[in-house]
Amino acid sequence: MHYSVPYEYIKHKVDVRITRGVIEVFYNHHRICSHPRLYGQPGQYHTVSDHMPEKHKQFVEWNAERFVSWAKQVGPHASAAIQAILAGHRVEQQGFKACMGVLKLADRYSLVRLESACAWALSYTPSPSYKQISTILKSGQDTLEEAATIEQPGPPSVSPHGFTRGSTYYGRKS
Repeated sequence: MHYSVPYEYIKHKVDVRITRGVIEVFYNHHRICSHPRLYGQPGQYHTVSDHMPEKHKQFVEWNAERFVSWAKQVGPHASAAIQAILAGHRVEQQGFKACMGVLKLADRYSLVRLESACAWALSYTPSPSYKQISTILKSGQDTLEEAATIEQPGPPSVSPHGFTRGSTYYGRKS
């Protein structure tokens, strides 16, 4: 299980007292925090927001539903990309920074381009990352796909077997 301590004690050696119901953390024989002991599935987290630095406290206000609803305003592909980013992290909160980064790309580019880039990224992988979506936008791949679909609305004219001459080449009329 994982328990938080005040951020001032990061990288300090502490003593831990574990009882049946409480986890207590001591530094130089002074108790700095205590938590109710967690049971059940290993890897659970118990974090007290007062233990976080000010910059990290803003993440407490964020949750997955907030990011997904924000992404739904952009479009269905952006929503799917955000859900995939969140699902790709063992601890959901670890994906919040990447989600924020993806959604902030709309400020630099546009909502339409962000949606297109998310669609492009999802066509390659079921779990896109911030870096992949950002690279698609920087390189303009999202606009190239739109241009290709506008120029060629019908099926491609090239045969699946390569360059094949038609009956007109051999003088036959079909």
